[in-house]
Amino acid sequence: MSQQMLTTTLAPAPIENFVNGAHVATADWDSTGLLNTDKFIPVQSPYSGETISYCPISKKVDVDLAVAAAQEAFQSWGNKTMKDRAQIMIRFHQLVIKHRDELADLIVLEHGKTKTEALAEIDKGNETVEYAISLPQLTQGKIADVSRGITCQDAKRPLGVVASIVPFNFPFMVPMWTLPLVIGLGNTLVLKPSEKVPLTMNRVAALIREAGFPAGVVNIVHGAADTASLLTAHPDVKAVTFVGTSHVAELIHKKGRASNKRVLALGGAKNHLVAYPDCKLEMTAQDIVNSFTGCTGQRCMAASVLLTIGPQPQLIHEIVARAKLLGFSQEAGAGKMGPVIDAASVKRINAYVTESEWQGAEILLDGRSAAAPPGAEGGFWCGPSIVLHKKKSDKMLREEVFGPALSILEVATKEEAIAFENANPYGNAACIYTNDPWTADWFTKNFSAGMLGVNIGVPVPREPFSFGGINRSRFGDSDITGEGAINFFTWTKKVTTKWAVPVEANWMS
Repeated sequence: MSQQMLTTTLAPAPIENFVNGAHVATADWDSTGLLNTDKFIPVQSPYSGETISYCPISKKVDVDLAVAAAQEAFQSWGNKTMKDRAQIMIRFHQLVIKHRDELADLIVLEHGKTKTEALAEIDKGNETVEYAISLPQLTQGKIADVSRGITCQDAKRPLGVVASIVPFNFPFMVPMWTLPLVIGLGNTLVLKPSEKVPLTMNRVAALIREAGFPAGVVNIVHGAADTASLLTAHPDVKAVTFVGTSHVAELIHKKGRASNKRVLALGGAKNHLVAYPDCKLEMTAQDIVNSFTGCTGQRCMAASVLLTIGPQPQLIHEIVARAKLLGFSQEAGAGKMGPVIDAASVKRINAYVTESEWQGAEILLDGRSAAAPPGAEGGFWCGPSIVLHKKKSDKMLREEVFGPALSILEVATKEEAIAFENANPYGNAACIYTNDPWTADWFTKNFSAGMLGVNIGVPVPREPFSFGGINRSRFGDSDITGEGAINFFTWTKKVTTKWAVPVEANWMS
């Protein structure tokens, strides 16, 4: 479905929270006051800038209602068997497949992704649902004879109510990092989507109900920072997950830990790619372009800095040439870029490029003045930019840009490359491009990041491997998917049992 058709078929109407198995209005709902910024936030189409919906701002009474519904549902849901919960998860998985195209259209509409990117997001999110279906096999626990007549066994038990606060950049996939594992392990969930992209999970709520999850197992409250703060501080919430900027992640982590909650807060990133002189030219160039422009660079795994060891003019020329071929479109297919999320993002991304230019950097490809597609002049368009830096101190080399902008810096040795990467406070991802396994091994041992790639510029681990960075890219002691998530969303019950050792009968007794 085209962006124009999507915009015209969905009239700007407010959405509702999803609590106790039903869509419900917030307590101070007033459909005549949609311009009241204390009650509603306009949801804009990044393609056109038009208002496509209104996101309600949940207050304390709304958060309390959702947490109470989750707390009540936990009493029975937490005592179901893993197999019972997995059976419902199978139905949800099939419903996501059935409505894949519809969900992708909503992502295109409210986020701005291309249709190809949106479909890939649905599929990747559903992979975590598939992993959750396997929980009966993954969480069986252990039992062993530890002494004569004594056994020890353990079992995973759910925590209770979990709050999950998710960002705008993946309206479906990031909620699926937590939702299927949280509830598959027996917890109940209160999810807060980003106020910029509330429509996708609003539709998913109906699929959750259709799949047969009992009322209160999954609840969705909409809102902005104050709503997230209320969830983090709620006394009945046992664990909190967050994905967003490092500044907010640190605040959420401190606030949650102050009340003895489990908190896992994923922050920002500054991902470094290193091109060794022996790298495969065409493969490396295309992979780098895919990494920094895919999803318009609005992902925490996107390439941000390319370090070339020694001068590599051919590689740089090839990267620029391939990035120039990209065009603005949300239709399916390769070679297309959508808009960024909002006007503030366009301003911020362009400001980094401009400041680099003032500091003496060379602009190899300038996306600041890229023309919007016809009919979409009100949208938030930002073309790919490539900046060749002369000074390591340039701000764009050090801070998260979160857009389709690539910084390039030449270094003399592999040691200099590692020193530059290690000095950055983030630690989400890094990649080495080389044709030599010994070089690859050296870099993977010395990078300071949680997720590493060898000739892969977006090194996202796939289940059963878990997702998570280090340093200021993660506040908390666990990863958010895979085995790390299983441990984070459960506590382990240990039982030690002793029975009287039976007296053996013999001819003397």
